[in-house]
Formats: sequence, C-alpha cells, structure tokens
Amino acid sequence: MKERKAMYMNGFVGILLIILAGGVGAFFLLQQQVLLGAVLIVIALLLATGITVIQPNQAQVILFFGQYLGTIRASGLFLTVPLAIRRTVSLRVRNFNSKKLKVNDVEGNPIEIAAVIVFKVVDSAKAIFDVDRYEQFVEIQSETAIRHVATKYPYDTFDNVEITLRGNADEVSAELSAQLQERLEVAGVNVIEARLTHLAYSTEIASAMLQRQQATAILSARQKIVEGAVSMAQMAVEQLDQNSTIELDDERKVQMVNNLMVAIISDRGTQPVLNTGTLY
Repeated sequence: MKERKAMYMNGFVGILLIILAGGVGAFFLLQQQVLLGAVLIVIALLLATGITVIQPNQAQVILFFGQYLGTIRASGLFLTVPLAIRRTVSLRVRNFNSKKLKVNDVEGNPIEIAAVIVFKVVDSAKAIFDVDRYEQFVEIQSETAIRHVATKYPYDTFDNVEITLRGNADEVSAELSAQLQERLEVAGVNVIEARLTHLAYSTEIASAMLQRQQATAILSARQKIVEGAVSMAQMAVEQLDQNSTIELDDERKVQMVNNLMVAIISDRGTQPVLNTGTLY
C-alpha cells in the first residue's frame, strides 16, 4: 500500500453547488416537477456528505465502500467523494517516552534503560492499512529496538577499547535510530531522533558495580602517580649528576629515590628526617 492523492475540490465552491442544487430542487418541487426536484435535493444531500475540514499538519484517508481512493494532505475546507469514510491521520512530530526496561547488557549485567523516540507519519496509507493501530505498533517496536541495542553493548568497560552504553551515547543513539527506522518503515513512520533518557545498573548490582568503578578509578590514579614519581626521581638524580654539586654513590642514590617515591606516593603527609650522621 502506498499513499496517493485523493480527488477533492474547494469546500466553499462545493457548498455553493450544494446550495444551488438544493435551491433549484426546491424550486422544481414548487413548480410541481416532483421527480426532478427530488433528484436535485438528493444530489445536494449526497454532496453535503462529502464536505470535510482538515486541520494543519493532518491528513484524511478517503475510503469508499472498502476501497482506498487516496489521501488529502492540504488543510482547509474541501468537498470530496460523497458517502466516503474519512480517517484522520496526524502528520505532526510526536514523542514517545518508553518505560524503564530491565535488560541484560552484552556481559550479562542487569541494567535499566529508557529512551525517547521522536517520529512522524510520512505515509498515511501505510500507517492505516499496513499495520493495526500504528501508535501502538510504534510503542512496541521501540521497546523491542531498545532491548536489542542494549544487549549488543556493555554498560561500561574498564579497558576503554569498546563502544559502551554509558560512554558512547551518540553511537548508541545512531544505532537505535537505524534499528527503529528499519522496523517502522512498514508503518510509514519516519524516526527523527532517538535518545537514551535513563541508563543505570539494576538495583541488585548497583552497589557492587559502584565499588568496582571506585576501585578501578583508584588503581588508575595510582598508576599515574607512580609514573610521575618515577619520572621526578629520575629527573632529580640526573640534575644532581649534571651539576656535580653533590657526589652520590649508588647506595645514596637508591636512598634518595626511595625517599622521593615515599613522599610522592604516600596518601598522608610525610615527615622529613634529618640525617646528621653517615650511612656507613
């Protein structure tokens, strides 16, 4: 099924024709020409059933005894096929906020996820005839696509080498939009945007995952501190050797590097120790 243009004419002109037909029919009835007058009045009444009003950004699908005649997309007052059934379809941009869905990510961790879908109808014939209640179809397919995308990626990764739901929002949204467009094509619906509105670990593992994230952050910070401490100790030894102001043997260098490492890496403030003697 594909949308096509229906037959219609300006509604004000149609009303004038209806009034004219009714007036002429009444005149013939008064002139005792009952048959002709009755025919004109019946024609006027039939034409009156074809008067319709269409609001901006709406369309009307015209059905005549079960046959699809076309769609009127223009707004205003129109005269279309008499005795036809007219079904209104909104062409406006709409939002659908999904419920919070509980799914497992690719690593099997239970998470809560929700999204907002921005869409509009671009083919009224498909929306009416190819699916049953296209609004409900959009809701169900949106939740299905959200579940599918959530199971393809991990919630988070600690290696920084993968696409994650938390760290790659744009890529996940693009994947969700593509999945939705493919699913909703049959309903004549165009997906304008799809964005995640809620993403969190499920309550039963949220505290454990928080501890894991904290441990990973502490480990990463420690690695940076150690790297900096080693670099600073090496720099100090090299500068002392270049200036030749103090002659240090290997044992003294080891002790100085050890003191610098302790002072930089320690969580608490270190107390300086003044050595008034000798190492030997």
